[in-house]
Amino acid sequence: MRLHRNLCFAVIDGLIQIFNDGDYADKVVQQLLKRDKRWGSRDRAFVAETTYDIVRWKRLYAEIANVKEPFSRDDAWRLFAVWATLKGIRLPDWKYFENTPTRKIKGRFDELSKERKFRESVPDWIDALCIKELGEKVWTAELVALNKQADVILRVNTLKTNLKDLQLKLQSEDIETETIPNYPSALKLTKRANVFKTEAFKLGWFEVQDASSQLVAAYLDVAPGMKVIDTCAGAGGKTLHLASLMENKGQIVAMDIYESKLKKLKVRARRNGVHNIDLKVIDSTKPIKKLHNKADRVLIDAPCSGLGVLRRNPDSKWKLQAEFVDRIKETQQQVLQQYSKMVKPGGKMVYATCSVLPSENQEQVDKFLTSEFGKEFTFVKDNKVLAHKSGYDGFYMALLERKK
Repeated sequence: MRLHRNLCFAVIDGLIQIFNDGDYADKVVQQLLKRDKRWGSRDRAFVAETTYDIVRWKRLYAEIANVKEPFSRDDAWRLFAVWATLKGIRLPDWKYFENTPTRKIKGRFDELSKERKFRESVPDWIDALCIKELGEKVWTAELVALNKQADVILRVNTLKTNLKDLQLKLQSEDIETETIPNYPSALKLTKRANVFKTEAFKLGWFEVQDASSQLVAAYLDVAPGMKVIDTCAGAGGKTLHLASLMENKGQIVAMDIYESKLKKLKVRARRNGVHNIDLKVIDSTKPIKKLHNKADRVLIDAPCSGLGVLRRNPDSKWKLQAEFVDRIKETQQQVLQQYSKMVKPGGKMVYATCSVLPSENQEQVDKFLTSEFGKEFTFVKDNKVLAHKSGYDGFYMALLERKK
């Protein structure tokens, strides 16, 4: 591979923004890809994948390069040199790569690879917490899986098409996909591509959604004509899936504390041909109280540490703080207590997170079920999805039923 100066500059600029300015990697990469209209798909892939790669392995590369945060531009070039050397890419004769100790880099990599926190590039506190909760064997396997690049997974919008027709349509646009056993609405790209530029996307035939995430809406056991509430809807990936499963019949109330996210959902719903969604901003306790005992189904896709989705958000392991994880557990229990009141007697509720920590998952459900209001519910089943077993994001979902 030959390195091109303008592409490398883009990566360096992106790393400075992500590491020093605290910007989110996905937003930074989106901006970088708009930098030069002349870039082809290979150029864009290089910028995106190299940036994510260096973010993913930051601790390992910084240790090898002997640099510390905040990184200077020279430090960022040293990280880049480590990445290129370990990938077997010949460094060009640029001033940024002068005196790069290639052999020393490889030797240091071999040495550091003996220790998991360096080999898998993870902060000490996350490593310790996950060993405590999952055990060393499971966490080691999970961490390896979470450090792999995430596949691009699509969910077919059955309101507009079916899996086979979507596959053929994408094929006509030079995008090859394959079905995934046990994921009835999913297609996996065999090769990465910008699916948002396809006619199929503009027609609303699919959404990009990880296979594990696609399990959540189906777990809620919805049917056409029901009143369903998605309490932490965000930009609405699961809301749209619910609408699809309900065949656009009945009512979905999509709630969130952020109005900006619900506005994005409105745009997505229009493209998807979904018209049974009501949007409600949670700006006080009133919207929740008005819906007490009204819903056949309630989805609580709770805020969480996000430790199950590090493959697609590798920068989050550097941004996450131990105090945040403690605080979010309190929020999860509050959300369960408040939002569960919207389930009518005989109705069902799913509590879900994109975390692999038992303390955010089954322990929260157990705590809720032993609480005063939680005693009105019975536990039906749960699904602990681990990345190293599924090949997709780490997720948790529990189905509870309110007694009649």
